[in-house]
Amino acid sequence: MLLELRVKDLGIIEDINWKLDVGLNIITGETGAGKSLVIDAVELLLNGTASDDLIRHGASEARIEGVFALSQDPRFYSLQAFLSEKDLLSEEDTLIIKYEIKKQKPSMVRINGTAVTKTILRQVGQLLVDIHGQSEHLSLLNKKYHLDFLDAFAHASALKNGFAKKFAQLRLTESELSMLESQEKEHNRQEEFLKYQIDEIKKAKLQQAEDEGLEKERRIISFSEKLKEYSNSVHEAIYESASGHYSTSAMTKLNEAVQAMKKLVELDASLAQQLDYLEKSVYGLEELARDVRAYGDKLEYDPGRLEEIESRLELIRNLKRKYGKTITEILAFQENSEKELANIGISFEKKTQLKQECDRIQKDLGQLALELTCRRTQAAKQLKTDVKRELQELEMSQMQFEVSITQTRSSEGIIGPDNNLYAFNMEGMDNVEFLVSTNPGEPLKPLANIASTGEISRFTLALKGALSDADSIPVLVFDEIDIGVGGRSGDVIGRKLWSLARNHQVICVTHLPQIASYADSHFYVHKEVSGNRTTSILEILQEKSRLRELATMLAGSSYTETALRNAEELFQKAGSWKKVNST
Repeated sequence: MLLELRVKDLGIIEDINWKLDVGLNIITGETGAGKSLVIDAVELLLNGTASDDLIRHGASEARIEGVFALSQDPRFYSLQAFLSEKDLLSEEDTLIIKYEIKKQKPSMVRINGTAVTKTILRQVGQLLVDIHGQSEHLSLLNKKYHLDFLDAFAHASALKNGFAKKFAQLRLTESELSMLESQEKEHNRQEEFLKYQIDEIKKAKLQQAEDEGLEKERRIISFSEKLKEYSNSVHEAIYESASGHYSTSAMTKLNEAVQAMKKLVELDASLAQQLDYLEKSVYGLEELARDVRAYGDKLEYDPGRLEEIESRLELIRNLKRKYGKTITEILAFQENSEKELANIGISFEKKTQLKQECDRIQKDLGQLALELTCRRTQAAKQLKTDVKRELQELEMSQMQFEVSITQTRSSEGIIGPDNNLYAFNMEGMDNVEFLVSTNPGEPLKPLANIASTGEISRFTLALKGALSDADSIPVLVFDEIDIGVGGRSGDVIGRKLWSLARNHQVICVTHLPQIASYADSHFYVHKEVSGNRTTSILEILQEKSRLRELATMLAGSSYTETALRNAEELFQKAGSWKKVNST
């Protein structure tokens, strides 16, 4: 509810601090005193559209501040959820909106101390206050709210939330599927390329360190003649002369040394170890000579094998250029490519699974949508009956009301009641709109097409009355609701407003005493002139002053005792009715 409204330097308002109460708050006063300006201030506070020409003459800025108490009533959950989402909730369960309008400077809007955009302000305003009058702030005139009103009336929140969750699940699955499908062409190309790379490496049948062995073999074959020559030279130097006869080769000299060493040992046994070492050296040298000779004998220049090696090394060098600097890296590349190829196969399987999942979810959504349509259709019939009753009580029985529930065909939709496919969103597949005909014989039209401000206000009062328990807007403002209304209808409107105020805070500007007599709190707006300045004043009326105001509304400022008695009778009659209907 709106606890307090502070308006400073706006139009003829110099400084008003309006403290409201629960229930029905009535504003009355003389024409031009500023009653509607107070309502305008509320609207400006909620949409931030004031221009600097509204700033009071002589002031540099205007300020509007509203303090709202946030209810924990589940009906008003949407407001709480939005404020929480935008991190605008306070610990005190209050909502303070401040709007500053400055001359030739940007205006400033703050909610609970946080500067916000006008877009956020308007979103909060739409969830907080409905203004019924000449403004466009009325939620009932906005088709997008009609579905929410009907669902609340139908108590379909749980079913609707279940559908929304399924819808979100579908969109998430579709998004994943779309991503896979967008990657499919690239995956096909990648799969083909990976297979080519893996096949190329596999055909090579690489072995670890194979290239090192081949390089060594290639070098030996390339230098086989030189190696043979050098090995022969080693053998000859160790064991035989160049002529092939034993002469002064290394072995001859060593054998002579062995014989001499033996004679030394015969004379001095302490040199036995040295003799042993010399003999082993001779045997080792003989072994080495044989090995070198055998090595040389095996050497043979094989151009065919050399060509094979060169071809193999060129293949390995080509693979290294593509896949890694070493054979180890090439084989690791093959292993990673095989894993990537396997993952692509998994993606194709995943795509099939996701398609099946989408089909399953859409089938579930179709069932839930049918349940929602059935629930809404039944609720629409009841709402039509309730509104008709409300209209009759308001003496507007000539008006006709209808709830239009339609669906839109779509090839990408879900199955509807006739097994055709229909478009859908997170709220189901139904398009809901409230239609009205103001006179017999006229076609049904959207609510926004009602021309008369008074008719709009009274019709929406009837609709709000029928939707009272389901309406999620906590504060309702009615301006110009009594245009073209007589006293008898005024009494009915007063009762309707008071009844509506049992579930909402209601603010109403009226010229009819029959309506004002039902006020829970009565405020009077009047003008005061000081010097050459006019100021609008708002004050709360107690019982005696309320009676005088009602008498003034009945008979004018020069009211008589009779008018005062009539006012008292009107006041008591309303009080008695309220007492009877408050239980």
